[in-house]
Amino acid sequence: MKVKVISILEDNYMYLIIDEQNRGAVAVDPAVPHRLLQIVNREGVSLVAVLTTHHHWDHARGNEDLLKEIPGLRVYGGDDRIKGLTDKVTNCQELKFNSINVRCLFTPCHTAGHMCYFVWEDDCTDSPAVFTGDTLFIGGCGKFFEGTAEQMHHNLTEVLGTLPEDTKVFCGHEYTKRNLKFALMVEPENEKVKEMLSWAKARDDDDKPTVPSTLLEEFEYNPFLRLSNEAVQRFTGKTDPIEVLRVLRKEKDNFKKPKDRVPAHAMMALEWGLLRS
Repeated sequence: MKVKVISILEDNYMYLIIDEQNRGAVAVDPAVPHRLLQIVNREGVSLVAVLTTHHHWDHARGNEDLLKEIPGLRVYGGDDRIKGLTDKVTNCQELKFNSINVRCLFTPCHTAGHMCYFVWEDDCTDSPAVFTGDTLFIGGCGKFFEGTAEQMHHNLTEVLGTLPEDTKVFCGHEYTKRNLKFALMVEPENEKVKEMLSWAKARDDDDKPTVPSTLLEEFEYNPFLRLSNEAVQRFTGKTDPIEVLRVLRKEKDNFKKPKDRVPAHAMMALEWGLLRS
């Protein structure tokens, strides 16, 4: 099983999962369909299915165009709001595309119908993969747009956190550097965070993706998976894991790295209503 990592839009990822024996392929969140089709043709594979993590335009907008281009294509997802949806899936439902197996994992919170997809290949020693959309990022987690801290806690600890530790994590956006800057603020003595941040900066300088990570690695530096860690609890002032997560997400929502901060003169102009949108 080969996974093609495809950078699109400003910071999104779409993916092409290739069955190298049968030359079939499954796409994940193909929001730029013409780019995907170019890669499908170059790889010499047949696109048989689309897995959509959630309905937001930057993940689902390519579905309808792909359906027009490829007769018989199936589009899977867990939300009726997904454009071009042909097959609505449910939690723990399993799909099979030749030797590629997919388990659908319902992870509501970022959106009410969000699905992650755990993927493995028959008779293959390669590590499995999980496509986490906007639920789990490298070093972070998604915003709670349509859900609660309780739901995200369940998603991270009971659903994704119980997958095999060697599972490769393919997320929906390139947020790694900023996530790790926040993680360093939460755990300033965490050497793994420092190491990963240095690595992520180098990848960014070379315009290279930071995906995939593994679940084992995420447990070492992702504060949203380290809710029982003393330093994380000290940062939040909480000990109950759900409350720790709730505070972390609120702090992350307000987090700005130095170059993102509005200059003082611009802030003054904003306050006086001198800037126009």
